[in-house]
Amino acid sequence: MRFTSWLGCACIGLFTGNLMSEEALQYPKTRKDDTAETLHGQKVEDPYRWLEDDVRKSAEVKQWVADENKVTFAYLEKLPGRKRIQDRLTKLWNYEKVSAPSRLGGKYWFVRNDGLQNQSVLYARETLASEPKLILDPNTWSKDGTVALAGWRPTDDGRHLAYGVAEAGSDWVTWRVLDLATLKPLPDEIKWVKFNSPSWKKDGSGFYYGRFSEPKADQKFQALNLNMKVYFHKLGTAQSEDALVHATPDHPDWGFQTIVTDDGNYLLMITHVGTDHRYRVEWADLRKPDFKLVPLVDKFENEWDFAGNEGDTLYFKCNLGAPMGRVVKVDLGKGGDCTQGAIDWVEIVPQTKEKLDGCNLVGGRVVCTYLKDAYTQVKLFSLQGKDLGKLDLPGIGTAGGFGGKLEEKETFYSFSSFATPGRIYRLDLETQKSELIHQSKVDFDPDLYETRQVFYTSRDGTKVPMFLSHKKGLKLDGTNPTLLYGYGGFSISLTPGFSVGRLAWMEMGGVLAVANLRGGGEYGEEWHKAGTKERKQNVFDDFIGAAEYLIAQKITSPRHLGIQGGSNGGLLVGAALVQRPDLFGACLPAVGVMDMLRFQKFTAGRYWVDDYGSSDNAPDFKYLFAYSPYHNLKPGTKYPPTLVTTGDTDDRVVPGHSFKFAARLQECQAGPAPVLIRIETRAGHGAGKPTAMQIEEIADQWAFLAANLGLKLPD
Repeated sequence: MRFTSWLGCACIGLFTGNLMSEEALQYPKTRKDDTAETLHGQKVEDPYRWLEDDVRKSAEVKQWVADENKVTFAYLEKLPGRKRIQDRLTKLWNYEKVSAPSRLGGKYWFVRNDGLQNQSVLYARETLASEPKLILDPNTWSKDGTVALAGWRPTDDGRHLAYGVAEAGSDWVTWRVLDLATLKPLPDEIKWVKFNSPSWKKDGSGFYYGRFSEPKADQKFQALNLNMKVYFHKLGTAQSEDALVHATPDHPDWGFQTIVTDDGNYLLMITHVGTDHRYRVEWADLRKPDFKLVPLVDKFENEWDFAGNEGDTLYFKCNLGAPMGRVVKVDLGKGGDCTQGAIDWVEIVPQTKEKLDGCNLVGGRVVCTYLKDAYTQVKLFSLQGKDLGKLDLPGIGTAGGFGGKLEEKETFYSFSSFATPGRIYRLDLETQKSELIHQSKVDFDPDLYETRQVFYTSRDGTKVPMFLSHKKGLKLDGTNPTLLYGYGGFSISLTPGFSVGRLAWMEMGGVLAVANLRGGGEYGEEWHKAGTKERKQNVFDDFIGAAEYLIAQKITSPRHLGIQGGSNGGLLVGAALVQRPDLFGACLPAVGVMDMLRFQKFTAGRYWVDDYGSSDNAPDFKYLFAYSPYHNLKPGTKYPPTLVTTGDTDDRVVPGHSFKFAARLQECQAGPAPVLIRIETRAGHGAGKPTAMQIEEIADQWAFLAANLGLKLPD
């Protein structure tokens, strides 16, 4: 059954009646106060700062959330087609989803969702042909499906499994240990972990991990995350007995990730200060009882992503002198600091015109994934750097995985694209032949859709790529409801991938446009830097340029153009609708960073200074204040229909950003278009969100777009 058959003869047309009138939408009376401060000689008013208070602690904020949700859901419930969109999403979503297997601890590990399970389930099997054994089912951990599996690490001997538990979408993860023989949890419990995963010792006696101190009870979801420390947890003991391995009290903003090499001989300590890929690297010989960390890279200047080791030789993906990335190896036996030339580092795979996106040592090979104009290419090399050829992929899309150990002869990877559901392949590393071992079966015909890549010119003349996907044969006459999606930050690349939600949008007759803006990582570090700090306006110009291209090419028009983005992409949508309210027919900013003067004062916000700068610095304040969405809303402006979305447990981008922006947008709105905020309870930044909650949210967003972009659903 296709989308054209289940909608009957109903259609969602252009709403010009009471549903979108000022009389129909009476927003809650949001209190304003006289909060203001002077920053670098500039008075900055912040009348809605009280909305930053934690909704769990503030009765006033809690009531505001309830009042806003009442207005929002009253509007959404009246949208024709909302229930049918949700039903179709549910049907499309109901297919088996399987991850690429990982060979660890003598078993093949993978997660699987049978279709509509709120959380995916962890399995293991002895061979690829044997029956899988259920290891952990997070769906039994809570009634509402909001407790998720946030990671897992088996011991090398296959006796124990460390697994992370996250609740209500929070970044806080509690790690526990499972006895794999009995499938019963041990008493071990590691709390206050964020942005970190444990690394087992080779003998399975315990693991290294990083954590923060326990926050005050009323600051759990808002306090700055500072002073991470690295500990060793001995299996079977209390967390209070864990041995402190590493701390830097003079540098409270430093964070750490520990890596134990596959042979168990070395501990690597990777230190970071923000979101940029600039690392310090230290190492220790775990074969020595009283090991000490030895500096290898002592400056935060370059990327050093560990790819694997062969004995004393470590391999890294590195951008030292190579902004598009290259692979180098370092011999620990020679000691010294490889950034200063005291030790010989040797180039294995040189920089190319494509961005080196990933690198793994497996099966005696160096497996490199590249981005060519934002889609994946895969090349294999020997450990000495000999080119062993390309891996044939099914088309333009995204491939990922390629994990494993040096001595193994196989690896696994996934592939998908906008109209190609996930496929899982086994790669024989000796023959370099791929075997399809799983193909997702979704209720649609992929041959009915097409994807192409275009290049448009941004404001300063920069060429920017964009993917366009839609039904084949769709008449592009300037009236097509079109959804433009972007991100543009933190060196994150937007690559072609399968999404049930996006498929449903295209099935409804919509056009999907995904723009690869500066600030992302599609073309290496120079592309990333061109969209950061004082150059952040380039990102917004690129996004606006994409919209103007879609209009100029008569794919759509302002009336029919919607924009969407989440997190940094929520900032993107917020800035775009503030700067060009005339250009868009509907806006969907999700979990966005909307107050650019205070983001660094909450939870993980301090990390983002790498990309944004900080209002604490006078030069940064000037450009941040110039584009901050919350501060640049203007009373008396006709803003486009906007549906802001966030979650009350978001401790990545605290919901106060969206709360303040929505309140100010409602105050400033001069036209009849709805400006609403949808606040999910027991939900965070997005990770671990239950399936049912995802379907409901997407159905609301698509119904909102259809109503406001004039999308007529087919008979």
